[in-house]
Amino acid sequence: MPKVDANIDLLWGEIGRLSEEGELRRLSGAFARFIAQLGAAPAPLVLAAAVLSELEGHGHSCLQLSDLAAGPAALLGWSEEQWAQLAAAAAPLPKGATGWRKLLAGCEQVWDREEFDYDQPLVLDGERLYLRRYWRDETHVADNVRSRAASVHAVDEALVRGWLDRLFDAQPDADGPDWQKLACAAAVRGSLAIITGGPGTGKTYTVARLLALLFAIAPDAGQRRVALAAPTGKAAARLKQSIDKALGELADRVGAALPLRELTARMGAARTLHSLLGARPDTRAFRHHRGNPLEVDVLIVDEASMVHLEMMASLLDALPPTATLILLGDKDQLASVEAGAVLGDLCHDAHEGRYDAATVAYVERASGETIPAAYRADGGALAQQTVMLRRSRRFGGPIGQLALAVNAGDEARVEDILRAGGGDVHWMEHAQQAQVLQLAQAGYAPYLELLRAGAQGGDHEDWVRRVLRSFETFRILCAVRDGEWGVTGLNEAIEKRLAAQGLLRHGAEWYVGRPVMVTRNDYATGVFNGDIGIALPDPARPGAPRVYFLEGDAVRSVLASRLRNVETAFAMTVHKSQGSEFRHTVLALPREGNAVLTRELVYTGITRASKEFTLVTPNGDVLREAIARRTYRTSGLRSLVA
Repeated sequence: MPKVDANIDLLWGEIGRLSEEGELRRLSGAFARFIAQLGAAPAPLVLAAAVLSELEGHGHSCLQLSDLAAGPAALLGWSEEQWAQLAAAAAPLPKGATGWRKLLAGCEQVWDREEFDYDQPLVLDGERLYLRRYWRDETHVADNVRSRAASVHAVDEALVRGWLDRLFDAQPDADGPDWQKLACAAAVRGSLAIITGGPGTGKTYTVARLLALLFAIAPDAGQRRVALAAPTGKAAARLKQSIDKALGELADRVGAALPLRELTARMGAARTLHSLLGARPDTRAFRHHRGNPLEVDVLIVDEASMVHLEMMASLLDALPPTATLILLGDKDQLASVEAGAVLGDLCHDAHEGRYDAATVAYVERASGETIPAAYRADGGALAQQTVMLRRSRRFGGPIGQLALAVNAGDEARVEDILRAGGGDVHWMEHAQQAQVLQLAQAGYAPYLELLRAGAQGGDHEDWVRRVLRSFETFRILCAVRDGEWGVTGLNEAIEKRLAAQGLLRHGAEWYVGRPVMVTRNDYATGVFNGDIGIALPDPARPGAPRVYFLEGDAVRSVLASRLRNVETAFAMTVHKSQGSEFRHTVLALPREGNAVLTRELVYTGITRASKEFTLVTPNGDVLREAIARRTYRTSGLRSLVA
């Protein structure tokens, strides 16, 4: 039997108590026991293993030894007293990060990167402790990104300049450079480009012009294989729709000089990352990998903030070294639900620019744009391939001002904008749930009216399309899942309200008009996590409703009886709303604050609204606390790619 501390039962008791209280996942306790069974297990090692596993559930890819030494209560969402009790059960603990490193490096369950062997479940890399697979993924992403960022090739600068002048309108009165034009010039010379910016800054507008530029300067434009992808089906459909529209407008501009419509038609549909990589049932492995790479020359990934560490590692593994990768996203949005904050790590200081002299000179020759002195510095290779778009063309009104104020952490400014109100922004500061139900009834009225009218003997598919589009104009977003102000509570209350008003026949599980969100990838039916559809009659099979989904203009459907992993979607979490946009967005915060409520969550909720935003807060202090709380994810990626 492996040797363990004689007083380890005290620690198991505390781990069990925290699990019973819901403060520690049972998985984390099970992982700690697994570590203890592998060999001699001092109590501090068991403690570190439990904490590391728990942090993975909070989205952290590793555990900083300095955080472990200082006490990770805040990272875990615990009180200091809860941490103190757990730590006391594992006492004596090592002194400082140095003491922790010495202890962990001596444990047979831990692989010290400086040693040769590599079959342990834990990895110690400098001052960071990892679960082995996250260390592997993070190292792979860092190595690949560094290699791609450094792979800068010469281009015909005069040719690039000529095409950029044709693709972009002149801006003689602009305040500062045209960052969109500048981004195209920077991206076209490398195998990696990151374009970040808030809503309305024109990320897809920019990448459409980048695509046209790549086609224009490539000698084999007709043979270039371009793929479009995003983490969710809805985000992928929006990406394709936006790029097709932008390229169609550009085709009229450039005329016969570049067959853009023909080149656009060859791109095909945008796909989810799971679909692109060839996800397979019952395995985490994809069909495409280093040994069977993607057949693509240019890959554009939108909503990259949603891409978690494991997915990014898989994507980079499957991408040929010769291909160009373009990542689009808002670095200030919520990170992925799963471990890692890859986009945030890669462009955390994009607002500073840090362009070196060579990049400044190249950009001016290739685009005619001058990078201001404030954005010049000796940044690394990745900084030269990263551009932040700084001018919002959509969010100039109260919604945009509110998003900027939240992002800056300016609580006073946030409240001023909310109290001023206006046609775009509304604040229900001391709200009751009944007010949210009133908003839901009014917001969903157009879709409910279409349901009541039915297809009326007309084109059934056209009616389905109109129902789906109408539903997508309004949405209630929640910060939490449970309770009166959570997704579960509000969905149940909204269903009852609409049924009581005679607007829905809420009897069976699959009633006509039920909106649902897919919660797990289902390759057999072709639906993926985050897809939203509505249960509607099937004219060919009365009594057997189908769930219809919209991808761009295309309608597809699945028998409702075949869908196992779905939930009602009148209300959804802010996390699940990423990649979506609604004309009117309602953000409902809970009565009590918690670690989930952060500045990034509020910002993401606000920026889902295109025309109208309503904030519902039963307790205004929760909003203030959320704005003051930043999302922090422990990771080594930032330092590895610097």
